[in-house]
Amino acid sequence: MPLDPRVPPRDECVLRYLLDARADQMPDKPFVVFEDGAAWSYAELRQRVRTAARALQDLGVKQGDHVLVWLPNGPDCLKIWFAINYIGAVYVPLNTAYRGRVLEHVVALSDAALGIVHGDLMGRLADVDRARLADIVVLHDKGERLDGLRLHAASVLDQAIGDVTEPERPIEPWDAGCIIYTSGTTGPSKAVLSSYLHLYSSGDGFPLASADDRHMVTLPLFHAGGTIPIYLMLARGGSIALVESFSTERFWEVVQRTQTTTVILLGVMGGFLMKRPDPPAEQTRSLRWVTALPLDEDAIGFGRRFGVDVITVFNMTEVSCPLVSEVGPTLVGSCGRPRPGVEARVVDANDCEVAPGEVGELIVRTDRPWAMNHGYYKNPAATAEAWRNGWFHTGDGFRRDEAGNFFFVDRMKDAIRRRGENISSFEVEAEVCAHPAVREAAAVAVKSEVSEDEVLVAVSLAEGASLDPAELIDFLRPRMAHFMVPRFVRIIGDLPKTPTQKVQKHLIRTEGVTDETWDRDKAGIVIKRERLTSA
Repeated sequence: MPLDPRVPPRDECVLRYLLDARADQMPDKPFVVFEDGAAWSYAELRQRVRTAARALQDLGVKQGDHVLVWLPNGPDCLKIWFAINYIGAVYVPLNTAYRGRVLEHVVALSDAALGIVHGDLMGRLADVDRARLADIVVLHDKGERLDGLRLHAASVLDQAIGDVTEPERPIEPWDAGCIIYTSGTTGPSKAVLSSYLHLYSSGDGFPLASADDRHMVTLPLFHAGGTIPIYLMLARGGSIALVESFSTERFWEVVQRTQTTTVILLGVMGGFLMKRPDPPAEQTRSLRWVTALPLDEDAIGFGRRFGVDVITVFNMTEVSCPLVSEVGPTLVGSCGRPRPGVEARVVDANDCEVAPGEVGELIVRTDRPWAMNHGYYKNPAATAEAWRNGWFHTGDGFRRDEAGNFFFVDRMKDAIRRRGENISSFEVEAEVCAHPAVREAAAVAVKSEVSEDEVLVAVSLAEGASLDPAELIDFLRPRMAHFMVPRFVRIIGDLPKTPTQKVQKHLIRTEGVTDETWDRDKAGIVIKRERLTSA
């Protein structure tokens, strides 16, 4: 190992050595509790992982090989991820919503010969080119048989005989541990190469985390939001509560049953919980702090209402939580400031820094080698574009205030320009979602008959709610600048989303103004700039 104080030793950041160290140091401490009440200690987890790791080796998996995993959150997914990394192979999880051409794309890009697949998903492989995929271990087998694939019973993962063969060389912090796919909101999903040190460094975005924490993992294990907390707790010597998905109705009951101390509240989760009645006091007692993304009024209110600490961060699959807030932030929309070891700038198209208050693209870099992604697998052009000039370009529009706080404005491709003013779709959506009848909203630019853009907002409604678009405009007028108030309102059942649940704004933009879209101008509602005088 190099004598670089910025790079921790293998046994502090590489999954195999971390797991061995924890199982030796605290064998009886629970590492994971599940929704059904089952729990695995560090020692039991290692035993299960080593058995599965030996089975993978018997199936031909070697250090550096890619293994495709297509499973929901649960014991099997956790065990198999750890087993893959235990032998130095690369964990390549797939979104369980994938099908058709998207599935074909990510399977080919995975370069995996072996897959671990839930039986309910097997049929989706029938109609796609499976590239190098040759062997499948089928969990919860439904009897689906596909020509050209060798199928193996799930029992092979639990019945391997013999010890795990040592890797040909030590597993290093900079080795790829996983490939996580991007959402593909603007094009085909990209395969992000993440080293062990990348996942480990992402934990620096959670400064409150300790060995006493139990992190409820509600986000999927094919998502950075699911993998990072698990790695964080392994590195800290803490524990996790692994649930299949977030449930508004059962959230507090699960918190109590699993004695959860911390959780990530992503997007509308906090808002959904804030609209629920107060839970019994005993259900909230164990929760100590939450990470809220984005930081909106609901997130701030959540901390006050339930007596928990709140922090916010900015992250994406490719980076490692480079922006982190103080505890209890109050600047709505803020993502905090660069954490120690991170440099962040807001720049123009030529990578020249813009003045405070101006909008540009956020670019970041770290002083720790390998602390962020090391490229897009089999996509050198995208890698070079993202990493130009030695900085990672996030593609996100930000502004920075005089005090050094960073504020997310929009995805650069989602910006709207109307009447000479730049409009943040994020800010429009935040105000629209403040209406009690609105569940979700997406604001996009559509072409104006005059010049530049008009604002169209697509909304889905809360269960049982109805909404008159004119009443929504009345609600928005005192809440936003005149040029931000949408001209067009389209009410739809559900917003179109990627398999990772990100809104596909390009589909809304492409469909544009439909026959069912309400038009403020045609309704005779005129909104003008307020005229001020110096008298």
